Amino acid sequence: MKTYRSLLVIVAALMVSLSSVAQSEVGVRKRGERGKKKTEENASTQVTERMQSFYEQKEPHDADLAWMREIYRQIDLTQPDNAALYFPEDVIDGQENLFRLMLRLVVNGEIPAYEYLDGREIFTDKYKINVRDMLDRFGIYYTEGKGSTEKNPKFVIEEADVPTTQVLNYYVIEKWEFDRRSNDMKMRVVAICPVLNRSSDFGGDARYPMFWVKFDALRPYLAQQYVFISDDNNLPQYSLDDYFNMEMYKGDIYKTKNLRNLSLVQMFPDPDDLKRAQDSIDNRLRNFDKNLWVPTREEYLAQKEREDSLKEVAKNNDTVKIANRDEVVVVEDETVAEKPKKEKKEESKARNKRSEKKKKSSGPKVSSKTSNPSAAKSVRRRKK
Repeated sequence: MKTYRSLLVIVAALMVSLSSVAQSEVGVRKRGERGKKKTEENASTQVTERMQSFYEQKEPHDADLAWMREIYRQIDLTQPDNAALYFPEDVIDGQENLFRLMLRLVVNGEIPAYEYLDGREIFTDKYKINVRDMLDRFGIYYTEGKGSTEKNPKFVIEEADVPTTQVLNYYVIEKWEFDRRSNDMKMRVVAICPVLNRSSDFGGDARYPMFWVKFDALRPYLAQQYVFISDDNNLPQYSLDDYFNMEMYKGDIYKTKNLRNLSLVQMFPDPDDLKRAQDSIDNRLRNFDKNLWVPTREEYLAQKEREDSLKEVAKNNDTVKIANRDEVVVVEDETVAEKPKKEKKEESKARNKRSEKKKKSSGPKVSSKTSNPSAAKSVRRRKK
């Protein structure tokens, strides 16, 4: 009996131990799965040094550059071509617009931001912005994050407090460089600056540039944000990095780097002159490399054929205009000729009446002594 009881105790102990082992294995497995998910999420959001180095663009050597020009361009988000930078306004399925992405990265200290110096941008440690001062300056509400210190401050900004609807413009610095090794003109984006649009104290809208972010530091994060750029195709095929590198955005040139640090508005106050200057600069940039080389025989013949066809079209248009003008002149002559018909008739009647009166009054004067006109006639014959 004692042996039977001891066996039961042993079996019960074994069952308890096995169940505890199973539970511990399940707990370990669950913790491992949670850890794996966290690492995957961190890997999807964090950028490694290797990834950062992959997206960095090295400055070309001065010996390879034959020409370079620095352009400041303004991107208006109210234009349909630039809507991919504005939407979605809120975070949807992990997707966020460009300003939310930039502000989050700057506030978390993942990428540096630099002061806006109005045309004399210097991207050095001396001109790095203080995040707290920047948030206070633009009135963005925040709270202190967990573990925040003076040396390592952390900030928490609620989604509703991000002024994403007020950022309606971006300033972009472009460098257009002609590389003599590849004999090609290349454009690369250097930095991006979000611009707040708010009502000023004196009425009307005012623009407040916030900070500059170097494009190379932003590229690894832009490559993870995919957008669709057409309402006809809702499949996101391009990333924000592709969007900038492929020049899918549209913007007007508001400044070129110059010695006097003047904007185009200061150089060309008249709106028509300003528009012509912007178009001229843009056309020269895009056609710079094409104007350097002598065209081949095939290119020359094709260009000549195009010019001849344009001349033929212009000639046909001129003949049509001349024909139309002649028809108008003929019609005008007819109308002018028809208008004075009544006046001419009246004038002719008046002339006839005057001539009849003259004929009557041009006869010989009859003497007051005689009423016979023959006497007068006889006198005239004698004088002859």
